[in-house]
Amino acid sequence: MDTRLVGELRSSIKDCADRGLAVAAKWSSELYLSIPQHKRDALVSDGVSTFSTSTPARSRSPRPSLSFVAPSPAVVAGLTIPVTSGGYAVSSEQSVIQARDAELEQSEEASLLAAQSFVASKEFGRAVHTLRACQSLKARFLSTYCQFLVSEKKTERDWYKHYNVRGSPPIPFNRSLLDHLELVKNASDPWLLFLKGLFLSRLNRREEAIESAILSIGGYPWNWSAWTLLGRCVGDGEELSSLLPLIPLPASHPLVQMFQIKTMNELNSPTENELAMCDHLLGEDFFRGSPWVMSLRACVLYHLHDFGQAEKQFEKILAVAPYRVDDIDVYSNILYVTENRLKLSRLAHEFLELDKDRPEVCCLVGNHYSLRAEHEKAVKYFRRATELDRTYLSAWTLMGHEYVEMKNSHAAIEAYRRAVDVNRKDYRAWYGLGQAYELLSMHQYALHYYQRATALRPYDVRLWQAQALCYEEIGRTRDAVECLKRALLGADPRETTINLKLAKLHEELEEHGEAVAYHRRVVEVCRMEERPIQDYAKSSIFVARYQMVTAGGDLSLAKEYLERVANSNVEEVTQAVDWLKKLKAVLLTRPLSAGS
Repeated sequence: MDTRLVGELRSSIKDCADRGLAVAAKWSSELYLSIPQHKRDALVSDGVSTFSTSTPARSRSPRPSLSFVAPSPAVVAGLTIPVTSGGYAVSSEQSVIQARDAELEQSEEASLLAAQSFVASKEFGRAVHTLRACQSLKARFLSTYCQFLVSEKKTERDWYKHYNVRGSPPIPFNRSLLDHLELVKNASDPWLLFLKGLFLSRLNRREEAIESAILSIGGYPWNWSAWTLLGRCVGDGEELSSLLPLIPLPASHPLVQMFQIKTMNELNSPTENELAMCDHLLGEDFFRGSPWVMSLRACVLYHLHDFGQAEKQFEKILAVAPYRVDDIDVYSNILYVTENRLKLSRLAHEFLELDKDRPEVCCLVGNHYSLRAEHEKAVKYFRRATELDRTYLSAWTLMGHEYVEMKNSHAAIEAYRRAVDVNRKDYRAWYGLGQAYELLSMHQYALHYYQRATALRPYDVRLWQAQALCYEEIGRTRDAVECLKRALLGADPRETTINLKLAKLHEELEEHGEAVAYHRRVVEVCRMEERPIQDYAKSSIFVARYQMVTAGGDLSLAKEYLERVANSNVEEVTQAVDWLKKLKAVLLTRPLSAGS
């Protein structure tokens, strides 16, 4: 990572903080802290001073920003965005505009400083009033952003007042969004473009929001809030792949890589490729020891179901940042899945003392109680997490899981629906809805929700198995078979349960040849794994019987399978002995050589 990028990252701390983007400023400062000391010192020795003023980002962007050069349109989700290949040159007209804005900002310094202090103390209305006569781009951003925050607060308050009232919307809707959008509809400043994208995304105008976010990133790459906004607009991994070439930064840029990893984590579908990117970003040249990047890596491992390595990664994070609450809920999920009661209990007590009013901590404590089968207490903490942050997806989903455990299907459905309202891209909520309706024996409904989950996560074995069970319940055996065959594609090669289920369904369809093929697979896997004979005795007898009653059947195979069962102490011994006697009779009319 060269000095220029380090300088841009350092500048972004102040640039984001000045505009009230606290999360983005925190993100930048965390990353900057993880950069090796000698690289930070190089900024000072090179005479780079980035904290004096808010330097316009466009002049140092490595790629074109708002005025794209040599456009070659690329299309994603019906959206056309020009892709750039050349360098960015600031026109003389833009230079004049930037100089004029710098003068305006300087003349409004007192108002800006006062407004920034009001934003820091969450007095947003007061900040808007203070900036009412200001005209600089920074003042416009702060004023518009604060107006949005004021209207958001009022919308939330009004929504909660009518919570659970018939006819009220499932999620709050800010009716002032169109007025806010009007203030930035013709924006060209990257910060105002970010606000435009934010308002458009809240109005469900997704393609326009993507365009504004990409333009904002082109003008100012180091505003992490713009990347977060873009990530929220991405529907699936395929759309992300088509979107990446449209970002006006090289694919090797650390921001592009972090965005890709983060978005794939949020889509619950990272791959080994994202894991390799994490290792690259944690190298000596980038952010070695960064808790944020380490946490990205831990989440990738979690989604890849490598729980052992994910747990070790979280232990490393807590060793360097013991007070870091972000993603601690993911760590608690890992300890829950691995049933590590002791460590989960200790973690819950430590973080309750640290910050009991963070939704992540409430989820951690909820998982702790859930593992102890204290479901009422678990629900209490998951509900508390949703009260602290209504958009906190994990809490709604986990609450639904608890209600399923308590056999309270209606409450589970309500919780999962809240999760879907927050984020329709999370397969867990759709899967949960399917489970809840299955508990109510409403298999057609369950099937619909399982299909929604499978569309988001097409390689998840459990989802295909769940669909198969529903099809079986409603008598569509052929569809159940197709689902289980699809499940086998992503299953462990040593898996036997799905093979046994497929054998059973083929028997019901009177397709005995196909049933035998799956039973033989079970026998082969069990013998290869040296499993006890009771695991495959029934399959052995089924295969042997088929070979004996079928013309041209393999009698030597039947003899081998039956003798193995007959010489064991499993309950199928009597059956095996009886069939061996019948085999001797068959051999009198059909010698072994005929079938082998």
